[in-house]
Amino acid sequence: MAKKKKYYVVWQGAKPGIYDSWESCQRQINGFPAAKYKAFESQQEAEAAFKNSYAAHYNKPAPKAAGKKISPRSTIVWDSISVDAACSGNPGVMEYQGVDTKTKHQFFHQKFSLGTNNIGEFLAIVHALAMFHRAGKQTAIYTDSRNAMAWVKNKKCKTTLERNDRTEQLYQIIERAEDWLKTHTWQNPILKWETESWGEIPADFGRK
Repeated sequence: MAKKKKYYVVWQGAKPGIYDSWESCQRQINGFPAAKYKAFESQQEAEAAFKNSYAAHYNKPAPKAAGKKISPRSTIVWDSISVDAACSGNPGVMEYQGVDTKTKHQFFHQKFSLGTNNIGEFLAIVHALAMFHRAGKQTAIYTDSRNAMAWVKNKKCKTTLERNDRTEQLYQIIERAEDWLKTHTWQNPILKWETESWGEIPADFGRK
C-alpha cells in the first residue's frame, strides 16, 4: 500500500513555505536554530496553516519521516557541500576547502600564507555560495562554524587580524567576499554541521 502524501509547513527555517516532501522540508530546517515546522495530511490544510502562526499548531506532533524515529545522521542532507578551514597556528598558514558531503569529492581548495581559521571558514562559505550562484543551484552548504555563519548573515568578516603587508592580499579577498554578499542574493541553506552527533565534517583537514 502506497504511503499517503504529506505536506510540510515551515514557518521558521532557511526559507519558510510549504513543501511536498520530507527531504525538501529537511533542507530548510536542518541546522536552523529554533526551526518551526509541522506535517499536514493535505495541501489545503498546509496552506491554511501557513497563513496562521506556528503557535496555533504547536500542540500537534512534529513530523518524523513517515512516523519513524530519526537517528541523528539520518537528518543529514547528503545532496550538499561541506566546507571547512584549517590553520597552522592562529594566525598562521591557512587553507580552506569545499567537498561533496557524501563522496568527499573536492570542489575547491585555497591556501594563504597567513590567516585565521575563522577567516577561512567565512571565505569557504562565500566561495561555495558564489560557485552555486554561477551554476544556478540552490544546494545546501554545511559548516561547523557558528562564527562564519553569523559573519555571512551579517555580510561582514569581523576578524581582528592585523592588516599589514603580509595580510594585505588576504584582506583584499575578504573585501571582495563582503562585496559579493552585499550585491547578491541566494537561496542556498547554510546549515550547521552537528559534530557531536555526526563526527567531523567531511571537509575536515584531519589535523585535530
